[in-house]
Amino acid sequence: METKRPRLGAAQRPTMKDVAHEAGVGLKTVSRVVNGESGVSEATVDRVREVIARLGYRRDDAARGLRNGHVASIGLILEDTTDPFYAQLVGAVQTVAQEHGMLALTGASDEDPDYERDLGLALCARRVQGLVIVPAPGSRHDYLEPELAAGMAVVFVDRPPIGLAADTVLADSRGGARGAVGHLVERGHRRIGFLGDSPGIYTAGERLLGYREALAAAGLPRDDALVAMGPPSPDALGAALAALMALPDPPTALFTGNNRTTVETLRILARREERPALVGFDDFELADLMTPPVTVVAQDPVGMGRAAARLLFQRLAGDRSPARRLELATRLIARGSGERRPAGLPGEPRDRA
Repeated sequence: METKRPRLGAAQRPTMKDVAHEAGVGLKTVSRVVNGESGVSEATVDRVREVIARLGYRRDDAARGLRNGHVASIGLILEDTTDPFYAQLVGAVQTVAQEHGMLALTGASDEDPDYERDLGLALCARRVQGLVIVPAPGSRHDYLEPELAAGMAVVFVDRPPIGLAADTVLADSRGGARGAVGHLVERGHRRIGFLGDSPGIYTAGERLLGYREALAAAGLPRDDALVAMGPPSPDALGAALAALMALPDPPTALFTGNNRTTVETLRILARREERPALVGFDDFELADLMTPPVTVVAQDPVGMGRAAARLLFQRLAGDRSPARRLELATRLIARGSGERRPAGLPGEPRDRA
């Protein structure tokens, strides 16, 4: 009777020997399959790949580097490295990593869940000690369970994971949106449009909820004609804004859901004779120098990055407490664009170019 090999312990990474034993083949055969070499039958390739998936084996791309001395590192996966918000977050994570004598290897998922997974597995193959991830919309993260079981640390930032219990650092998107819309209501606005990002993005959904909660708290009716959700491309935003302003009772104020949406909306409004009041979510460079200066809900990307990195290194130091969820407060910065009153009310009239 065949004796089965005992299951791997929680802190033990599966090795190529484990795969070979489970698949009933030699080490060389496993190596050929892992490296995509020829000379192995299709049936054997399928069997080895099934064992690899079941055990959670990952090729150790860092092994060659050990000959010259391996530098400890963590991985950082973002949505977009060019976004100023993420640039500040990256800098904060890198600073904390340097304090712990580690490098931070950074990659961008471009909002593609499959590519995010590929990046995560590639960084695991390089044997990073931990990962900080800004999830792509719709991505699942249970593929990281074998890595967590083997002792690697993972922290999610800006958006929570799906299918995995892990530490998460968020901004209070819903509360920030409630504050922004409430600010406009206090200035007399009753028709407030919302231009948000793709509805599949967690933060976009939270900001839409906050927008609706603020309207409900003010006793204002829900009007879905005032809401436009989608990627912040010039064409899409131009069409959405044109549709809003063409309504029989158009909005006197706008709430924009992120910095890219705000900037593109301002470009479009600059061509209009009459401009609604505006509050944007996310601060951005030169917002205070616009005409009028732009009122924003500011997040703390540096604080979020620092908190995520510190959680990661606490886990690497042996913290085995349940997964934590931190939510950082936002703050409203009133500069002028969100303080304008609707036409016909006391105070400053609607802006005309």
